[in-house]
Parts: sequence; structure tokens; C-alpha cells
Amino acid sequence: MTSIKEQAAISRLLSFLQDWDNAGKVARSHILTSFIETNQGKTAPELEQEFSQGASLFLVRLTTWLRLTYMTGCCLDKLLKSIGIFLSAVSSNRYLIEFLEVGGVLTLLEILGLEKIKEEDKKESIKLLQLIANSGRKYKELICESYGVRSIAEFLAKSKSEECQEEVQVLLDALVHGNPKYQNQVYKGLIALLPCACPKAQQLSLQTLRTAQSIVGTTHPSIVDCVLKVLRTMHLEVQYEAIELIKDLVSYDVRKALLEGLVALLIPPVKETSKLQPKILNDSSVLQLTAHLPVFLQQAAAAKAIGVLARSNLSIAEELLHLRVVHSLMAAMGNTDHSNSQRLASLTLEYYVQMFPVVEEHVRRSMGEDLYKLFTSNAEELYMKMDSIQADILAANKVNVTKALNPSDVYSNMSFYFGHPENEDHLSYITDFQKRNMEAMGEQSP
Repeated sequence: MTSIKEQAAISRLLSFLQDWDNAGKVARSHILTSFIETNQGKTAPELEQEFSQGASLFLVRLTTWLRLTYMTGCCLDKLLKSIGIFLSAVSSNRYLIEFLEVGGVLTLLEILGLEKIKEEDKKESIKLLQLIANSGRKYKELICESYGVRSIAEFLAKSKSEECQEEVQVLLDALVHGNPKYQNQVYKGLIALLPCACPKAQQLSLQTLRTAQSIVGTTHPSIVDCVLKVLRTMHLEVQYEAIELIKDLVSYDVRKALLEGLVALLIPPVKETSKLQPKILNDSSVLQLTAHLPVFLQQAAAAKAIGVLARSNLSIAEELLHLRVVHSLMAAMGNTDHSNSQRLASLTLEYYVQMFPVVEEHVRRSMGEDLYKLFTSNAEELYMKMDSIQADILAANKVNVTKALNPSDVYSNMSFYFGHPENEDHLSYITDFQKRNMEAMGEQSP
């Protein structure tokens, strides 16, 4: 038999629920505001005490109203925050299950795709999905099985709010950790985001991709092309993240394709560079047009990335030599339409000249003494000091260091700078690389 105190508590609960059931939109909004202010941060036992062991009765009313009104956006912010109080409460697993049983995940994902819903409301939806994902592996799988990765990725690409986008990154990071069944799905979703038009979304996707790549372990074939295309960006923060990802990717099986792709970007195809030619001829502001030509931005970024990779790993620097990187860098230095390409290519070539005597010899011979002196005196400012004839010499260079390279040259160069290696493994690798490279050259020659 219940005590008078318990009967009074039950009576208050029934009265509260009746008030909710009879209330209109405005009154319910006030009820939600009061609930949020009173119960923020409470544990599940505290919520049960507040509602006389009937908190679930209020939660079911919240979820029902959410499903009925989420398309209109009515009180959506307060409604989601109220549900969040239940889901974030300590020992709230029962509330979580009750929310999921009525299709809570699908509702939250649908909210992300509705154009009429405010960004702030969508951010609350993302936060609830974070709570669900952080509750365990089976809940991460439920989100992914509900086509969640696609919905979340699309929202990241379309969102205009950086705060929302950063919350999405947290969610995607949670979904890729401890989710072996669907981690590849998240990984592919992140790659699919790279071509999007939003710089912030690109930046966050690249950051999360680095984490995802280390977890997944294997690479997707499309990642090389996607990350190289990102180098066309004029946003330095995006370019930085792309180069950081490239530094990671050279440790995987896409290394060869990645290095070949970077070298190829140093000499853009004629069809790409000629697209704006009519506009350039008709407009006096040539510099303004060419400064943002995507292929030239990509060329400059490739020169920078090659410099970063070569300086960080001698083995990569040697592989790039066999891909005729010196010839391509000099050609980029002759691109008078884009000074940043000239500057970054010159700085990277300077490193090669300093590190490899055979490169110094070929570059000096190709440039001629006057241009070479300008280059060695200040490589970064060379583009400002050389004339059009010297630029043409660089652009039309025929340097081919590959023919002059042999394993003993590379080995002696390594010994000079780093001492003798402890074993012959690296030399064997270089010998094999040289052999394969010469075979490839033989196949390409007429």
C-alpha cells in the first residue's frame, strides 16, 4: 500500500503529464524551458526521483511530439535539448533504448536533410547522434545501418555553420573508432567529401581521414586522385591538411601513384592552361585572372608537397629523381603566369641541388652560368630577377637526371651525408628501383 507521500508524488506526475497533453505549442514551449533549466546535468536516478519513477512517461511524450512536428521545426531546439537531458544522464541506458525503439535515429538523420530546419536545430540533432554513438559499438552500427554516414556527410558538405561542421567532425571521428563493421563505410564517406565546394568541410574531412586511414589500414584506389585535386584550393588551411595526408599516404601502397601524380602536376596539360586564354587576351587584369587559375594553384601546391616529402625522407627524394622531378620543377620555375609556382618549385629544386651532386651538374649546365648564379644566390627570389628568355630556358629544359643516375652514385651520396648504412637492404632496394625504372624507360622510348 503506497504512502501518502508517494500518492502525492504520483498525483503531481499525473497532473504534469495532463498539463502537457492539454497544452498547445506555446504552453509546451514554456514547459520545455522549465524542464531544461531544472534538470540539466541530472543522473537517471535523479530524473526518476523528479518524476516519481515515471520519467519514461515524459520521455515517450517528447519522442512522440518530435516525430509529429520535426518537419515543421516547432520548438525543435528545446525538444532536442530535453531529449538530450535523458540520453546524457548517467545510467541512462533505459532511456536510450526507449528512444531508439521508436525510430529516434532515423528521425535525427532526417532532420539533417530538411532545408527548412535551422542550423542550430540540426546541431542539436548531431549532438544527440554523438551521445548515441558514444554509447557503444552496437549503437554506432545502428547509425551506419540507417544510412547515417551518407546523411551526416551530406550535411557537413552543405552546412553554412562552422560550429555545426565541427560537431559533425566529432561524430564522424566517433563512428570510425571502435566500429570495425562499418569503419570502411565512414572512410569512403570522408573520401567522397573531398571534392565538395566547402573549404571548411574539406579541411575537417582531411583531418578525420588521417585518423580513419590509420584505423582502416588499407587505401581506397580513389584517394590519390581526390587528394591531388584538393591541391587546387586557394585556401591554405585546406592545402596544409592535404599535404599532411599525403605525408601519411606515402607509407601505404599508393606511394608510387601519389609521387607520379605530384610530379605530373608540375607541368599542367596544355588543354587545362588554355581554358582561360580568350579571357586573358580580352582582359587587362591578367595577373588577377591567372593568380587563381586552379591548375596553377595545384602546380604550386605540388611543388611544395614534393619539397616537404623529399626533405622528410631521402628514399622518397631518390624515387622522385627517377620520375624526372628535376625536369618538371625547372619547367614550373619557368611558369611566368604564376609566381608562387616559380618560388616553391625553385625552393624545392634548391634542396635537390644541395643534396645530389649529379643534380647540381645537370641544373648548372641547363641553366647556364648567369642564371645558375642567380638561382644559387637566392632561390626564393629568382622569379623576380630573371628575364623572359631565362624563363623560357627553364620552361623548355630537357634535363634528364635519370639517365645519369646509377646505384653507386646514389649509394655514395647517401654515405656522404648519412654515413654507411648498417646493412645492404637499402642499397638493394635502390638497385631494384633503378632496374625497374630503366626497364620502364625502355618500354616508353620509341
